[in-house]
Amino acid sequence: MSGLQSLKNKSLENTEVKAEYDSLEAEFKLISTLLAMRASAGLTQLQVAERMGTRESNISRLEQGTGNPTIKTLMKYAQACGCELSLSFTHA
Repeated sequence: MSGLQSLKNKSLENTEVKAEYDSLEAEFKLISTLLAMRASAGLTQLQVAERMGTRESNISRLEQGTGNPTIKTLMKYAQACGCELSLSFTHA
């Protein structure tokens, strides 16, 4: 096990840390989906940015989860990767 994984496991033993981590699951899933879309399309961040008419730094922030994207931004990202945005709701 890597040092980072070991630190994560130890941190998650704290119930407050675990609750906060779990609350971010949807955000982690979105980021993972974005990265998978771009990888599947064989594109770099720069290429996605060019297709979207934006800067590479904006794509980087989006993929790091430090931005607050609009639905329009997510639609443009999906289109740049040759995908279509699909939203759904489920009961928690």
